[in-house]
Amino acid sequence: MKQPSSDRFARGIFTASLALIALVYGVVSSWWGWFPAPQLGEAHRTFLDVKQNWRNDIGLEPTRHLVAPNGPGTTDPDRGYERRPGTERAPGYILIAGLSDDQDTSVFAVRLMDTSGNEVHRWPIYYENFDPDTPPQNVMLHGMEVFEDGSVVVTFDVGNAIARVDQCGETMWSVRGGFHHSITRDGSGGIWTWLGEDMVRLDAATGEQTFALNLRNDVIAANNGEQRAIFDIRVRMPDDADSSITYLDDPFHPNDVEMLRPALADAFPMFEPGDLMFSLREPNLVAVVDPQTGLLKWWQHGPWFKQHDPDFEPDGTITVFDNATGATRSRILRIDPNDRRISVDFAGTEAEPFYTWRRGKHQTLPNGNLLLTEAEHGRLLEVSAEGDVVWTHHMVWDADSNLIVTEARHVPEAFFTNGTPTCATELAER
Repeated sequence: MKQPSSDRFARGIFTASLALIALVYGVVSSWWGWFPAPQLGEAHRTFLDVKQNWRNDIGLEPTRHLVAPNGPGTTDPDRGYERRPGTERAPGYILIAGLSDDQDTSVFAVRLMDTSGNEVHRWPIYYENFDPDTPPQNVMLHGMEVFEDGSVVVTFDVGNAIARVDQCGETMWSVRGGFHHSITRDGSGGIWTWLGEDMVRLDAATGEQTFALNLRNDVIAANNGEQRAIFDIRVRMPDDADSSITYLDDPFHPNDVEMLRPALADAFPMFEPGDLMFSLREPNLVAVVDPQTGLLKWWQHGPWFKQHDPDFEPDGTITVFDNATGATRSRILRIDPNDRRISVDFAGTEAEPFYTWRRGKHQTLPNGNLLLTEAEHGRLLEVSAEGDVVWTHHMVWDADSNLIVTEARHVPEAFFTNGTPTCATELAER
């Protein structure tokens, strides 16, 4: 029997109404983060990640660690170390942290390079020795700190451990937990790093935690929450007056913490020895905090964008690795915390490109040069105080790809107490 036209019309109106309601709810749920928008978004991101990195995750190819080369000579399959004539290189060794280049997708390494760009020692880093529950091919060696006895401490992205290994890669101690990003020594037997949203100090000899300062509870909430506005940038506003503000995903992304050592304190009269400087990537914030009270003594949002690795410098300034994400040219900025004057120590150019949209480190060397870690292109550079490139080093994987470099560190020639670190296997190969 043929349906009356009025019934067909009513059904059409009902169907269209449902479609309109679904459309409106979809827009609103996406805006406010209601079900199922977050779940669908996460599922989509997971799908894209698996599609791009499935070869990595089953151990065939380390796609999570491979990046396109950058700078002069990128098309040369034999690219590697290049020394520029007419420049002065800082004497000493360079330590480089990342994935091993022996075609094993789950073995990390810290390499020690001499002034000719030759590898003279390698620390093998076996993540499964510290955390047997996480597939090693899915994590990334990130933070690295070196000691005079030839040992190193390491942390990992997407990992769950911090560890100290001797010069042959044997575990001296390891601690489970969400430690991440940079590691810095405090000059008095401790190391500082991030554990989740805690700035923590560990005893370098044992790995025991001796201090923690929580970002939300001890800093943002300090002094009855009067510092909240400095941090509350990535938030979701309430839909009524009785609801509280909630943070968006990864609102801070802390990536560095270091203590002001007594040896540098005279250069920073507005601070005290033991004050902590930290970097929060998402709000573009660099700040110095009193660890005992949680009160900020100095802070600034930008002009750096998605920055990393602020350092106290001996002249009383602070240098910052400005990723300048999206601008295609990263910079090293220098700020005077007294008057907030900004200068540029180094920036990429068309002739000498320098850019990493995330990660990245810098170090001021004894002769005034800068050591730069261009993480997302797998390249190291040393540049003079005048901005001239002294040398570059591509961490080559194959003709088309470099390995991500997460940390590079310069140490003087006489840094190691017992000379250049060696192991029995290296001695046998020589």
